[in-house]
Parts: sequence; C-alpha cells; structure tokens
Amino acid sequence: MENNTIFESLEDFYNRKFEWIPENLSKDIGHVNLFRLPHPANKPVPYRRRDFFKVTLCRGGGRIHYADKVFSFDKQALVFSNPFIPYKWEHIEDEVSGFYVIFNTVFFNQFGNLFQYEVFQPTGTHVFELNDSQFEHLCGIYEKMESELDSEYIHKYDAIRNLIYELIHFAMKTRPSTRIEHLPINASQRIYWLFLELLERQFPIDENHTEIKLRTASDFADQLNIHVNHLNRSVKETSEHTTSNLISKRFLQEAKIMLKQSKWNVAEIAFSLGFKEVTHFNNFFKKHTEMSPVKFRIT
Repeated sequence: MENNTIFESLEDFYNRKFEWIPENLSKDIGHVNLFRLPHPANKPVPYRRRDFFKVTLCRGGGRIHYADKVFSFDKQALVFSNPFIPYKWEHIEDEVSGFYVIFNTVFFNQFGNLFQYEVFQPTGTHVFELNDSQFEHLCGIYEKMESELDSEYIHKYDAIRNLIYELIHFAMKTRPSTRIEHLPINASQRIYWLFLELLERQFPIDENHTEIKLRTASDFADQLNIHVNHLNRSVKETSEHTTSNLISKRFLQEAKIMLKQSKWNVAEIAFSLGFKEVTHFNNFFKKHTEMSPVKFRIT
C-alpha cells in the first residue's frame, strides 16, 4: 500500500502546519514547543506515527481512535500521545480551543524515563475528560509554559520539564471518566490497518533508524494492546494473509532495497532487520528468493 505520510518527523510536522522549521530544532537539549488551538475542526486527523511526544488540552468534543477502541469526550480533555502508538483524532464540534505541547525524547534525556508513566504506555490511559475547573487549572500550566518559552531565563527548559511533569501527574491522579467504546463494526479492518502502519513505520532503515523493534505477531499485538490471536484473526479476515506472512514480505522487501541501494554489508543489513545471526538472514532470503543476498546484490 502507499504509505508515505505515516511517519512524521518534527521537520515534517512544522512544514505541514506552518511551512517553516525553527532554528533550535537540532539543539543537543532536544526540542520543545507549545501551540494554541484552534485548528480546523471536523477534519479528522489520520492515524499517524510521530517521532515526538504531544500533550493536548482540548476544549470541544471529540473521539480518539486506538485499534478497536474509541475514547469519547463531550466537552474537554487532556490527551497524551507518544511516538509509538498511532491514533486518529475526530473533532465533533465546530469550535475547538486549547493548547498542545510537543517535545522529543532527547528533551528528557537524563531527566527521567517518560515510558515509566502509564499515560505513555501502550496499556495505559491516554485520554482524561475534565470538568471546567480542571480545564482552567491546566490552562494555567500551559500559559506558564508559554511564558517560559518566551522568556530569556537561562534555566527555562528545566522549568518547562517540571510543568510537563505537572500535566503527567495531574492526569495520573485523576480517575478518567472518559467513555470507552468497543467497536465491533470494522474493528478487524481497523486493527489490520494499524498493524500495517506499525509495520511500515519501522522503515526505511538508515543511519537515523538502524534497528527493527517489532518482528513477530506477538510484538505487534503487545504494541496494540490486544491478544495475538485477535490480531491474527483480524489480519487474516481482512487480508486473507497471515500476520507472519505480511511481516516476512515487508522484511524481504526492505532487504532487497538495502542490498541494491545501500552501502551496508550483508551482516549490517541482517542485524538491522533483527536477525541475530547472518546465517539466519541468508536462509530467510534464500527461502523467499532462491538466491543468496550476495548473489542478489550483484545481479
């Protein structure tokens, strides 16, 4: 399938939203920025993987789709997004307001592991419905972040990290009242497309993305927070192929591309694709092409 926009880097995000890239994007301290809503309502945001974290404070009802579940809120919510869980945001009101802060992993290097918090874990809760007083309280936190970003204070990024932690701990202390809908209709197709996106976004392999982390059906099922049998049934029902077969086909496609277009040797390609031994990669490649990787490269 055509899948050219699934992976969105910070550069892609700025180009798409604002048609410019900030000068501080590549600083060693990482990157953080804050924006005010609105954005155009009633225009669904597609399933998309990003290489940055995002915490959104939104006033205006919405539905947020994850795999076979939908989190709905009528009025306002705090929403946590991370680079490894694709989602689709559907606004259900014409007027949307609020804030969102984006930051990459480097911004929190040596300042804690974000994935230890439930709000950024695959099995955690990511959407927290708010009452009016909670919304106003969180607006104050975002306004403080906005003020820090505009200041010349030498330690302003430390202050911003602390404010982001305030958002995290506020959510984790709040019991979510958000309605969760399990959608049997088209659930198999939704899971299938999410699986494909998780598979595809691991590529291309290059100097910036040198290894594959999801290799088996169980790996993908864990990431989607569903049972592996559920994933396998959904993939088979929708595509008439097994999950393992689709994974193998995509790995083989990438192996061929790298053998023809990259300067990496066979061992480097094998290890980047998750093969612990070069012989395992050679056997895999021969099984599907009836030739060795070296022979394929020179033909």
